[in-house]
Amino acid sequence: MKPRQRPGIFVLSEPDRQSFTGGLTKGTAVPTQNQVPSPLTSDSPAAPPPTGGPAQRTGGHHAAGHTSTAARIARVLSALTLAAVGGTLLTPGAAPEAQAAPAVAHKALNVAASKKGSPYQWGAAGPHRFDCSGLTLHSYKRAGKKLPRTAQAQYNKTRRISKTHRRKGDLVFFHGRGGVYHVGIYAGNNKVWHSPKRGSWVKLDRIWSRSVSYGRVR
Repeated sequence: MKPRQRPGIFVLSEPDRQSFTGGLTKGTAVPTQNQVPSPLTSDSPAAPPPTGGPAQRTGGHHAAGHTSTAARIARVLSALTLAAVGGTLLTPGAAPEAQAAPAVAHKALNVAASKKGSPYQWGAAGPHRFDCSGLTLHSYKRAGKKLPRTAQAQYNKTRRISKTHRRKGDLVFFHGRGGVYHVGIYAGNNKVWHSPKRGSWVKLDRIWSRSVSYGRVR
């Protein structure tokens, strides 16, 4: 019987089809679309050990080598993916900067808040009276970080942070024509702990100016 044909399609006759499928059964299975190999992960089940006749045992060593290579490639791809999304590879017991820094900043913020009501005094850095940079210096010193004495020097020392990435404990710098004239500690919700001026005291205020920048203590 001649095989039926349609444009672009070749249809096997029944005897030919049986012969073709019989050959596949005796030979190597052809992977289907749903059998496309995927990278191995640590959660993937281990491949069963080769069993059966000599042909299967001969291919066992090659399969193991292929699995080992695929596993190494998967680990490299996982590491690259982690780095691409901002992850950090750590040794056991190490703390990433993103976790360690907030703890210091949080403690400095709490120290500043605990000084609420302490009177302003020019040149004072605590423990009972403060000027603006004296408050930030004292707060971070209690948290284990050393800052320079003046607002401008603290600005020069810290790492610049955009407004969208600011977080509690970052320093808030107020800018004028002559440079940085004031500094406080960011408290969240667009508020700052600071010691503003003579006749005032340490308090929590809304950030009143647009001429501000943010610095992160390193």
